[in-house]
Amino acid sequence: MTNPTPTAPTTGSPAPAAPSAPGASAKPVMATLSRELADFLVELSITLNKHAIYPSGHPLLDVAVDGVANRVGALFVGDRDSLSIGVARRQLIIEGVATDPLNPVLKELAQRLHEHHVGAVKFIRGLDRNELAKALAALAVDPVRAEKPIGLDTERLAGVWEHVRFFPLTYDRLQLIEDEPGETPSADQMKAGRATQLWIGLARAALVSEATDPSGKREETDENAALEPATVARAIDEHQREEAYDQVIVGYLLQIGEELKTAEGPEAAGLQRRVSRLVGSLKESTLERLLEMGGDKAQRRRFLLDASQGITVEAVIDLVKAASAAEGQTVSHSMLRMLSKLAHHPSSGGPRAKTDPTIRDVMRRLVDDWSLDDPNPEAYRQALESMSSLRNASDRPTSSTVVPTECEPERIVQIAIEVGAMGPQVRAAMVELCKLGRAEVLLDLVERAPSADAGAPVWDFLKGERILETLLGQPRLDIALIGRFVRRVGVAAVPTLLAAALVIDDTKVRAQFYDLLQSLGDQIGEPVAAQIAGAPPIIQREFLTLLGKLAILPAGFSARSFLDNEEPLVRREAVRLLLRNSAERDETIMSALSDPDDRVVFAGLTVAQERCPRPGIELIRQRVDRGELDSQLRTMGIRIAAQQHNAETLAWFLDFVVTEAHWPRKPKLKPSTPEMLAALSVIAANWRTDPAAETALKLAEQSKDSEVRAKIARTRGSTSAAT
Repeated sequence: MTNPTPTAPTTGSPAPAAPSAPGASAKPVMATLSRELADFLVELSITLNKHAIYPSGHPLLDVAVDGVANRVGALFVGDRDSLSIGVARRQLIIEGVATDPLNPVLKELAQRLHEHHVGAVKFIRGLDRNELAKALAALAVDPVRAEKPIGLDTERLAGVWEHVRFFPLTYDRLQLIEDEPGETPSADQMKAGRATQLWIGLARAALVSEATDPSGKREETDENAALEPATVARAIDEHQREEAYDQVIVGYLLQIGEELKTAEGPEAAGLQRRVSRLVGSLKESTLERLLEMGGDKAQRRRFLLDASQGITVEAVIDLVKAASAAEGQTVSHSMLRMLSKLAHHPSSGGPRAKTDPTIRDVMRRLVDDWSLDDPNPEAYRQALESMSSLRNASDRPTSSTVVPTECEPERIVQIAIEVGAMGPQVRAAMVELCKLGRAEVLLDLVERAPSADAGAPVWDFLKGERILETLLGQPRLDIALIGRFVRRVGVAAVPTLLAAALVIDDTKVRAQFYDLLQSLGDQIGEPVAAQIAGAPPIIQREFLTLLGKLAILPAGFSARSFLDNEEPLVRREAVRLLLRNSAERDETIMSALSDPDDRVVFAGLTVAQERCPRPGIELIRQRVDRGELDSQLRTMGIRIAAQQHNAETLAWFLDFVVTEAHWPRKPKLKPSTPEMLAALSVIAANWRTDPAAETALKLAEQSKDSEVRAKIARTRGSTSAAT
């Protein structure tokens, strides 16, 4: 069962196919998984099956988990820091490659993750066996019987497992079109079939970040509008670029490309129209990123050829441009400009019916072998790009809003920078660019200025117009542009970013703000600390977490006042900050161990494992005896109590292991529980030669419970090795 099935993903890296002769049909080159990734996925699926077959604690489960842990360890030997797996309904997408949906082993793994409402899973370097075993055990539970599927409990699990992250797949606003049999579909609405399922799957993956609203006031969205290409494109553009979700988008695009190559009929026509509009609506940077993740050159070429069979020329050209950027700007720009001009200006005045197959053939020949760099100078290339772009009279600004000159506003500003002369006309041009939402053009000119002094007037204008505040107030945030402004403004931008974070509900957007703040260095500590007290609890926790990532805490700041906060997660972050000060270590541990919330107690127990103060050990024993902690924390507390090596502690441990039978009255082992096994392990490791522990150890060695005997054997082996 540990070897891949005959239908498992094949391994190896196939060489790109040679260009086919004109008129010949070229067989697409299939991108395949590496052997190590294929074996890992198969091992993972088999281990989850064993969890469903064998009871908890069965020796075969330990062997199976060890196998997965070894596979994970092998994957992180090189430079890989994380491994993201996207989840579709019947297949997985890993490193841009979609697995075979007919492979029964991998299909079952994808379905299990999908049933848990998991859209993606991410393994991070540093994952140990215990954390992996707990995550696999939780994943193996039937989601129907579980208290809550994993995908609906990701926020809590993120605080439990540091190196295994699950991402939710929530799309409750979308329904299948075929669920409404009484509705007559429109001309552009596809009927139920594979093309429909692929498009709905892509829409679900794209809209996952918008599916829930933390405020609880979610706006009702029309289901057909949610399936529109413009809505899907906007969701992909605005996605916070989590690699795991990009894997899902890439996987659906690859499947849609294959479907476009052979699909026919009204349903296929609907898919063609939607994909064409989707490609045309996506930003160039987003399209380039998706194609970069779509595998190697051979896989990109296959996707382009498949997709070009069923989408418009404009969409084909957009795809080729993005692919050429991913390959390093090697397609003939003159050819693309000519084709773009032909696509925008057809010979007939009416709308085009079906795209000319000749242009598709040109596209195929282009992507077969592109190898020439653009020989034109940059300025000449930009001029040609401008002439070949689509410009209608309706696209131009009205005469009441333009600067009274025939020169473009950006050209005026560029000339002013080069000659070092500013005036009313230049300022009017800069105002015009800002009104048109093109502030990034001015920032580009500042960054490309011959010297800092030459670009200083334009930069002073941008600061005076408070462009950064304007960008932060937009309904659609351009994080990349905001980041450029923040890095140029420096520490002075910290209050502005913090104020924006207070009014933004999207946690992922706030996380990107915090990344920008952290990149500015430890100088952000004081303004961040000044904002914590007046912020809402969820923002307080995030601000404390941000301070914890700094190398040096701000002078005079102490998180002790937050130990009494009503929000447990705020108290937990306060504990982590206070533990950085060795002088406050023991007092902080005592505060954490006394906390009523298990998450705060866990933070204290984690540090106490190294060294716990004597009053802390007494407090742990009291809380364990009163049953105030969950099973995991009680087990940790029992191991920590072993730091106090005396007869009283041994007697406390024996109470977990041995009891007295009613008849005949003689000692017997208590039922096997995590607490009992932890206490038995501690006794065997620290009191093996103590006469008071002799009875308990003999009973454990003679126990019929294999887990009890294995615990004694492992402890004996560890003790011998240490000796």
